[in-house]
Amino acid sequence: MRVVYTPLHLGHDVLTETVLGQPIPANEVPERAERIRAALLADGGFELVEPTEHGPDPILTVHDPGLLRFLEEAWPQLRREGIDRAALMPDTFAVGGLFEGFGPEAERIIREPRTIAGRAGFWGLDSSTPLVAGTYLAARGAVDVALTAVDLVLDGGDAAAYGLCRPPGHHAARSMYAGYCFFNNAAIAGEAIVRRTGEQVAILDLDYHHGNGTEQIFWRRGDVLYVSIHADPDRQYPYYLGRADETGEGPGAGANLNLPLEAGVDDARYLEVLDRALEAIAATPGSVIVVSLGFDTYGHDPICDFALTTSVYHEIGRRVAALGRRLVVLQEGGYYRPALGENARVWLRGAEGRSLDLVPATGWSETGSRA
Repeated sequence: MRVVYTPLHLGHDVLTETVLGQPIPANEVPERAERIRAALLADGGFELVEPTEHGPDPILTVHDPGLLRFLEEAWPQLRREGIDRAALMPDTFAVGGLFEGFGPEAERIIREPRTIAGRAGFWGLDSSTPLVAGTYLAARGAVDVALTAVDLVLDGGDAAAYGLCRPPGHHAARSMYAGYCFFNNAAIAGEAIVRRTGEQVAILDLDYHHGNGTEQIFWRRGDVLYVSIHADPDRQYPYYLGRADETGEGPGAGANLNLPLEAGVDDARYLEVLDRALEAIAATPGSVIVVSLGFDTYGHDPICDFALTTSVYHEIGRRVAALGRRLVVLQEGGYYRPALGENARVWLRGAEGRSLDLVPATGWSETGSRA
């Protein structure tokens, strides 16, 4: 399998994030992608390729031009305003209650502020998604990684391709960055496939967290089926979307399937629900699946509460591939770094139909530093 990777992600090097008002060590760090890259290279059965540049136009097929403009301008503006911070994190957000009761006047009143602090809260959802000097180029690189994986499948004849996207993307909505995500890589890839093939495309989200951004982008679209297996939002981020009764509206009615799960989900339970997700995809037309692949479902993940083991990822990959559709697999979350590379390697081996060969992560200590 070919693996698309760019070192541009290293520029998005965040040290801390803020959770419930407290700074903590960042979870979404460059080591995540480097662990995966090292594990796939050590396997010997994967070929790393560089992405090709696709420009901003594919981003604008799913995102507001203002979001693209903000992310490009944010860091230079922060410095022009003389704000000497290691990262940009908003503390004031344009939440709906702020504008309640304005009615028809809202369109005139609600506008993007001029200062960088106001702009960050206008486009952002939370305080756990810091922006640093290299964030914009890293996010653009992740989009190129995703679109190059699409190219390999649609033009290169690959049955499956893996985009090692970082930053991840599925929390980014049309006009909002959130949850470590700046551009929605899976949504951009799905839209590109629809436009190039004229087919319906399925997006299968296997990250622990619900992909609120992907759901929002395609909420009224019948040509994209969004299926997500995730933690119940009543207890986990993103909290406000991801419930089972969210099924789409208008042309998209019935094209959104959420499968929220309880804490402590084990291998058997997950496979049971996965089969439901795959049955829904099998019942719809289309020849390509975009997989939003997260490994924060792993039992040792520091910010999640499922209990999956490494070995089950092989079976998950095998069952997804058994549908017989071409796969564009894009990396989302997963924050237990010592096992991240092996979990990815095993999943991709399953998708290729190769045997399961578990090996311990090599070259890294369990503390997350280079051994």
